[in-house]
Amino acid sequence: MDELSLRKVPYFFIIDFLGENVEIFEEHEIEKSGLMIDFQNFSTVKSQHLLQKKVEWKSYPETLEDFQTGFDKVQKNIRLGNSYLTNYTRKTRIETNLTLEEIFFHSSAKYKVFYKDFFVFFSPETFVKIIDGKILTYPMKGTIDASLDNAAEILKNDKKEKAEHYTVVDLLRNDLSMVADNVKVDKFQYIDFIKTRQKDLYAMSSEISGTVKPEFNGKLGSLMKQLVPAGSILGAPKPKTLEIILEAEGYERGYYTGICGWFDGDSTDSCVMIRFIEKEDDNLYFKSGGGITHMSRLEDEYQEMKNKIYVPIH
Repeated sequence: MDELSLRKVPYFFIIDFLGENVEIFEEHEIEKSGLMIDFQNFSTVKSQHLLQKKVEWKSYPETLEDFQTGFDKVQKNIRLGNSYLTNYTRKTRIETNLTLEEIFFHSSAKYKVFYKDFFVFFSPETFVKIIDGKILTYPMKGTIDASLDNAAEILKNDKKEKAEHYTVVDLLRNDLSMVADNVKVDKFQYIDFIKTRQKDLYAMSSEISGTVKPEFNGKLGSLMKQLVPAGSILGAPKPKTLEIILEAEGYERGYYTGICGWFDGDSTDSCVMIRFIEKEDDNLYFKSGGGITHMSRLEDEYQEMKNKIYVPIH
């Protein structure tokens, strides 16, 4: 990544959750690699496809008791002071009459990728953008059903969601400080609207920026290595929380909650790979979760995990 970005060669990159697998595709390699990409500023989608069938969608979430096993491990570690925010995720089997490719074409999201009939995601969450030496990140933490009365206000004032958001903003401010100078929070706790087939959601975001340190100029790989795993889908403090996640979740996230992005020769746009469906043998699994703090209630977190099992096709 460093070599290509120093030479200003455009490429697409995919980094898994643990930063152990990195895939790089120069622009001319993307199509033949089985990748389809649809970002706001870069897309390989040439034509519109009409959906000719009614969407069938069923999910089979684990029981509350199974969810609780890992949840209790997370809460125990929070009580012991080992973590103050842990992002706990699960994998849920789903059934749909859509192929992964159809999900890619017909879902609407800020960032979409389909990869080799292996996975598809439709993510609303930017990881970092780098433009003219400036780096920006937009942590998204806290969601609510938009159909509730005064939903946006409730979300902004919810103690648990606020605590989670403050923690992630602080964490990402610290993370950016490893690769940037003059790091500051430009916008705090603004509300995004996310439209989906099942239900509309509000999500809470902030904007943090800084100036890329001279030693990372043009070295995109070195910069990304400092920042992964992404703080918003891990928790804080990062090293200990990662240990807790690996023990509590009991499955491999793989590329889910990893990072991918497009470097155009000058600027970079990247996202967190959430809202993620993966093919395993002949089954499809949807991976989803949420942040756990000492204020989290088991039933609420279980419901949030289930709420996120959707595909944004309207």
